[in-house]
Amino acid sequence: MATHTAKTHPFHMVDPSPWPAVGTAAAVCMAIGGIWFMHDGPPWVLIAGFCILLATFFGWWRDVVKESRHGDHSPVVAHGLRVGVLLFIASEVMFFFAFFWAYFNSHVELINAAAHQTWPPEGITPLYTWGLPFLNTLILLTSGATITIAHHAVRLGDREKTTFWTGLTVLLGVLFLGLQATEYHHASFGFTDGIFSSTFFMATGFHGFHVFVGACALLVCFLRSRAGHFTPEKHVGFEAAAWYWHFVDVVWLFLFVCIYWWGGASFWASHVPGAH
Repeated sequence: MATHTAKTHPFHMVDPSPWPAVGTAAAVCMAIGGIWFMHDGPPWVLIAGFCILLATFFGWWRDVVKESRHGDHSPVVAHGLRVGVLLFIASEVMFFFAFFWAYFNSHVELINAAAHQTWPPEGITPLYTWGLPFLNTLILLTSGATITIAHHAVRLGDREKTTFWTGLTVLLGVLFLGLQATEYHHASFGFTDGIFSSTFFMATGFHGFHVFVGACALLVCFLRSRAGHFTPEKHVGFEAAAWYWHFVDVVWLFLFVCIYWWGGASFWASHVPGAH
């Protein structure tokens, strides 16, 4: 938390904080614990590191919220925070681009290597496009609309409306994750059943993790909205969570079109008449 002394600049000079050191200790603990666990050691060091990391997240973000509430986030600081969020989202775009590259590159190499090969490879039954994947698409698109309504509400200073639509978005995110878990449970292939399966679970699984992170961020926004933290002039935290949620929506659309729809089109066209 910053000290409140007179200053002649618009920047926020933060006070010394323990969280960078604590977060580093958590990362080291998780790395050592993870290696030990993968060599048949007990999981407790890994779990302890993860718990310390969660405490770091909570403590650090709590302090940032306090700084905002105490007026330390000037317009210049808020602009820097927005730019930081946008750069973070740009890095996440590159992260998912790698999975799409692996997916399409594997497809091209497989088809070129054997003229009679198909995609997905023989023995893999892809998930039916217009079942749970399509339902999840509708749910996530609906959540994009609800968070947009909430965003407009916070800009108008309508606290009750902001809280309601943000909470509804969180519920839709949880529903999406529940249906994705059901989808995984009924999948006829596993993570190690070839390159199609591996890229499928890596891309959709990491997207599911991002939905979980976004839902957690929006849950915090829901609680902060109930507490009256947001105003039409100051709601950078809400904006960051909303932008991130829209990013998650867009990534899912690419996943649905490329992996569920295009990826399974040839299989379902040959097995189910009239399916595309």
